[in-house]
Amino acid sequence: MKKAVYPGSFDPITIGHMEILQRSLEVFDEVTILLAVNPNKKSTFSVDERLEMMRNATKDLKGVKVDFCPGLTVDYCHKNNATHLIRGLRAVTDFEYEFQLSAANHFAAPDIDMVFFMAKQENTFISSSTINELYRAGVDISPLVPPIVVEMYKRKTK
Repeated sequence: MKKAVYPGSFDPITIGHMEILQRSLEVFDEVTILLAVNPNKKSTFSVDERLEMMRNATKDLKGVKVDFCPGLTVDYCHKNNATHLIRGLRAVTDFEYEFQLSAANHFAAPDIDMVFFMAKQENTFISSSTINELYRAGVDISPLVPPIVVEMYKRKTK
């Protein structure tokens, strides 16, 4: 069984994330979408809220698990017998960041390979930060996120 881990902050999960996840399921038997918390980032949603959104958004996808990891993603891979990390690329700036991350991960765990999926052109502008900015500006984000995300924003603003 080929297992992979798709880590991210998912603050919130977007249709761009879902696209990468669905495409990765064509390559891997099991994909864990992993909430990896970056302590240097200020999050809009709590860990529990993000996990709820991730579970809801992926509930109908066969071969998907949702989990949380406060430590190194490569350690999570080793503990869960995953051989690959999945990352999405939208633009050249993503590549520069991911290239550095890939080198660091390879240094820490040379047995874990990174697999990159290019976002479809129509999704290249979608990021969690963009979603947060658009929502705060009053823009309808519903075409860009799973329905649970809109519901969670509404709960948060009540």
